[in-house]
Amino acid sequence: RVCKGIKQMKVLIITVAGMSTRFSRSVGKPVIKCLYHNKSLKDSLLYILLERSREFDYFIIVGGYRYKELCETIRASFKKFSDRILLIENPYYSTYGSGYSLYLGLQKAFETGADEIVFAEGDLYFNEDDYQRVCSADKSVVTVNRNPILADKSVALYFDIAGEIRYIYDTGHNELLIKEPFFAIYNSGQVWKFSDKEIAKKVFSKTDKEEWKGTNLIFVEKYFRTIGRDKYELITLGNWVNCNTLDDFNQIQEY
Repeated sequence: RVCKGIKQMKVLIITVAGMSTRFSRSVGKPVIKCLYHNKSLKDSLLYILLERSREFDYFIIVGGYRYKELCETIRASFKKFSDRILLIENPYYSTYGSGYSLYLGLQKAFETGADEIVFAEGDLYFNEDDYQRVCSADKSVVTVNRNPILADKSVALYFDIAGEIRYIYDTGHNELLIKEPFFAIYNSGQVWKFSDKEIAKKVFSKTDKEEWKGTNLIFVEKYFRTIGRDKYELITLGNWVNCNTLDDFNQIQEY
């Protein structure tokens, strides 16, 4: 995209550092979930996401679990994207929460001079047309999906009585609890767009070290509450799958 004659630098952050315990257990062996496939790596979640992100200048991929294998596979089989891929290792993938992977990704994104940043968790599948709406939006974007909100699978987002966005999920996959009145609740699409780079940098710098050891939702929630509801779009992703098990992956193949 061009703004006043200057091309906007667009960066996609993909976090794939997790150990994929539930997915590996369903497959019957340890695997890197984002690279799993039946016939070709072109069927893997990571390849599909990169293929659908043609307009981005850089792909920042944050790995951790089996990082050497991740790098070797990408270098050997993702050559189509090699000039745009920036690989980063999260050495604390097994002890910190998802927030630290996002921290590393944002840090690298700011180094590239990114004007717009899209952040997607690496175990997702969603409708391509809806994703293109996210990528081309002028405003920042929060995504949701139409799947049922289930405590063992979902990250839920709701709007409190002040109209501010809040996220909830249960790491134990047991139950979700909201202790306040709210106006609306959705199943999160786990893809976000940060279009205001100055606010992104400000929120990044004001988030302390301990918070980065927690969930990536801490930064996400702070960013969208800072810019205000009129500065972002709510976009629904169709055919959305959070790939936690082999059954989920097989559902994606049907799509």
